[in-house]
Amino acid sequence: MSEILTRAEIESRFDSEWVLIEDPQLDEHLEVLSGRVVWHSKDRDEVHQKLLELRPRHPALLYTGKMPAGTAIVL
Repeated sequence: MSEILTRAEIESRFDSEWVLIEDPQLDEHLEVLSGRVVWHSKDRDEVHQKLLELRPRHPALLYTGKMPAGTAIVL
C-alpha cells in the first residue's frame, strides 16, 4: 500500500489485526495518528517477521482490536 491512512481508516480496514506502519505520524503521547500500512495480519508473529524482513526506516506496530483480559503492554 502506498497511501497514507488515518488511524480511523486503519482500524476500520484492518479490524482486530496487527498492523505494521511506516513513517507514522504520532501525537505527543506517541499514539499513531496516521501512516502508510506496509503489512497486516491477525498473526502478531507474522507481522514481527515482516518487520525484520522489510526493515522500514521509521516503523510502528498497532493492534486494532481489543486486548484480551489479563494482557499487559510493556513499553
